[in-house]
Amino acid sequence: MAPSLNRRAAALAGVVVLAVTATACGSGKDDAKSAAEGGKHTVTTAMGKVEVSDSPKRVVVLDTDALDSAITLGVKPVGAVTSEAGAPMSTYLPKDQIKGIKNVGLIMEPNLEAIDGLNPDLIISSKERDEKSYKELSKIAPTVFTKTTGPDWRKNFELHADVLGKKDKAKKVVAAYEKHIAKVTDALGGADKAAKTKVGFVRFIEGADTRLYMNDTFVGSILKDLKVGRPANVDKTGFSLDISPERISEGNSDVIFYSTYGDPAKAKETSVTGGKLWKRLDAVKNKKAFKVDDSLWMLGIGYTGANQILDEMEKSLK
Repeated sequence: MAPSLNRRAAALAGVVVLAVTATACGSGKDDAKSAAEGGKHTVTTAMGKVEVSDSPKRVVVLDTDALDSAITLGVKPVGAVTSEAGAPMSTYLPKDQIKGIKNVGLIMEPNLEAIDGLNPDLIISSKERDEKSYKELSKIAPTVFTKTTGPDWRKNFELHADVLGKKDKAKKVVAAYEKHIAKVTDALGGADKAAKTKVGFVRFIEGADTRLYMNDTFVGSILKDLKVGRPANVDKTGFSLDISPERISEGNSDVIFYSTYGDPAKAKETSVTGGKLWKRLDAVKNKKAFKVDDSLWMLGIGYTGANQILDEMEKSLK
């Protein structure tokens, strides 16, 4: 081979070696992000249009509905928040499916440094929770916000499925939920009987008034899906009707589900449910008042949580 050709071959080999070496020495963060790259698409969020990967690999979720969506769709986030200091990440999601997810702070108080340290390629939350942190979060990774949680959980799930690359699986999840709704409606005695059965939800809260939940809530939306009757004072748009213990008669209905946040005595559950006014409620007299898990019914915002709530309703109302 001619000397000039030998020199060219050696030079080309050197370039290849340098390129491989440079790639190998890249940061773990760059590697994580490049692994998720490939196809990309743009989604419309509460904060505007955001370009996301078609198949993100390292997802951080900053609200309970996003965690439910991810687990429901078979995606294990690398990081998630908790509802309060010392609280578990979830009390109703399968433990093996959330084991190993890193704690990145509290709802509405995410730890930006911890999030950045996980090298995420997607962050999911809501404008209601984390609008103040949006700019900082967006510098870490593409950040997708829904407007809020609660009554919009089904619409939010569609967006979550889109950004997680799980739209096909999401269709199956929705179809299964609709079948579950029909099954529970049958357990209630059919659509006509369900519509005539007034169902209320009462929540006792430590440090606050007792709440009777209206339609613009997660629980309210499930009751609407079931097409059960609702007491007139809560069958309206809005979050809750807040009452004092002396007004507990306003929670009267054929069926009552109730939960407690905090200490039962301090939340006045103990005194109210042990009092005469509570015992006069139709549901209580007919043994149709059921205490339920506050963590599930309040924080289980998503299809996995909703299906577990439907299971509890069916079991209670048979």
